[in-house]
Amino acid sequence: MHYWLLVVLLFLSGCATQGKISNIAGLPTYGEKESYGFGRIGNNSTQDDFAVILAFSGGGSRAAAMSYGVLEALRDTDLMIEGRAGRLLDEVDVITSVSGGSFTAAYFGLHGDRVFSDYEKRFLRRDVASELLSRILSPRSWFSEHGRTETAISYYEKVLFDGATFADLNRADGPFIIINASDLGAGIRFAFTQNYFSLLCSDISSYPVARAVTASSAVPVLFNPVVLKNYQDCPPPSPFIQAVADHTGQSHQTRHLLDGLSSYADKKQRPYIHLVDGGITDNLGLLALYETVDAAGGIRELFGEIRGAPVASKLLVISVNASTRPQYELEQSKSPPGVEQFMGAVTDIQLHRYNAATMDLLNTALQDWAQELSDETREVEHYFVELDFNQVTDEEQRFFLNQIPTTFSLTGKQVDGAIEAGRELLLANREYLRFLDDIQ
Repeated sequence: MHYWLLVVLLFLSGCATQGKISNIAGLPTYGEKESYGFGRIGNNSTQDDFAVILAFSGGGSRAAAMSYGVLEALRDTDLMIEGRAGRLLDEVDVITSVSGGSFTAAYFGLHGDRVFSDYEKRFLRRDVASELLSRILSPRSWFSEHGRTETAISYYEKVLFDGATFADLNRADGPFIIINASDLGAGIRFAFTQNYFSLLCSDISSYPVARAVTASSAVPVLFNPVVLKNYQDCPPPSPFIQAVADHTGQSHQTRHLLDGLSSYADKKQRPYIHLVDGGITDNLGLLALYETVDAAGGIRELFGEIRGAPVASKLLVISVNASTRPQYELEQSKSPPGVEQFMGAVTDIQLHRYNAATMDLLNTALQDWAQELSDETREVEHYFVELDFNQVTDEEQRFFLNQIPTTFSLTGKQVDGAIEAGRELLLANREYLRFLDDIQ
């Protein structure tokens, strides 16, 4: 958001607020494979021979627009496999998302192709930041006990999600959407799936999608955390809960996650879970994939037994990275930078180093997963498609894209540029073209 908006919201932050609890007690009465959990992976895909996973990064409306452009490219990628015509978009198994990317992922998960007819008007081309600010500054909100975050949730319900819950997301015939936030108390990634809600003795089916997306994009200080109640009296543990309890043998990365999740068992010390922007713990959405596979005991367990079909022989992961490398003016002067400029530069340094480490981790993991899935009858191939603005060949356009701010109010030209970048970068990507050649 713009600096002036930050100042206004910080001024208002002195108002006493408290989090509204919207998750209900008790676990689903139906089985795990029918709930909105990992067992849903692959339910929509007609192809068992390959798995397609998308990761949508944070970055405000810039990330939402770039992700939308990638969906357009997948829609326009026609397939002809064993005499059957189709689109690659219909074969997407999983979308994992954080922050700005969660808006696109959630809307597509709920509505499928409808995203191409009304999502731009309903969200991408709205002045969301200004509309939100006018609601926050409205006299009706001055004496509200819930504050800015509840105002944002109400706004997103009205303009985009129309009261949809995870039961609606579960009924949709699209991919499994993993919306990620950050647990502020434990310092770990929190995924809005039944597997995680089971740790809180709660049923996700009635939980509003707008609340999950707001948590995924709730920048600390600007917005209050979204709060979940950690209920007591859980029934016998599910396999995922057991993995949390027995977290041995996984990587240090996953053990850190599982150690944090195991703290939910202490209901007295952690009766409430405060969730904020998912970009804090995983700005690319890729760690959600890595940690999910590792916690499940390996890729064969996750994409073999869960899919209920032969293990895929080709694994495609597309990382949609909307982070930018803006040009700062601090190097044009010997004077010290201002606070806003200084904090922006420091944040970008940390973000890009963390993103680079995550990319390396996932690249290595993909190689290991392909080797794990391979056997004497066939060799599993993996494809890692990395998309970011620095791959744009036109220097002027690349500079323009990298100057797009992280905000929920973009100009029409900025939205057009981010959408086009997502679309054209994917369609021209060599690794993506290699995958298409191999499957057809």
